Amino acid sequence: MGAVDNAALAQRWLDAFNAHDVAALVALYDERCTHTSPKIRALHPDTGGKIVGKAALTTWWADAMARLPGLRYEQTSIVADDARVIIEYVRHAPGDEPMPVAEAFDVEMGRIVASRVYHG
Repeated sequence: MGAVDNAALAQRWLDAFNAHDVAALVALYDERCTHTSPKIRALHPDTGGKIVGKAALTTWWADAMARLPGLRYEQTSIVADDARVIIEYVRHAPGDEPMPVAEAFDVEMGRIVASRVYHG
């Protein structure tokens, strides 16, 4: 997989997220994936902000979409190489101020194996 493939993966990720299509979103991840986010830490402090595996990720995203039906991400940039992708976007959630976010994906064999969220 190269930079172009990984940039396309990131675009599919954004499209699935904004469609609130949890199945399509999670399908982009490897079974052994990890996802680290300040939002996970805030809502589930016992996790240290990290969840592991597609089942946990499915639960996380399904809950987020149910709690925030108007949640969407406005892409500002995608930078990719053959092993990583960084997406910058603005998080829009009803009742919240827009929030700049960067998300980094580690990619292996066309699947996201780790994702890390950074809030601005």
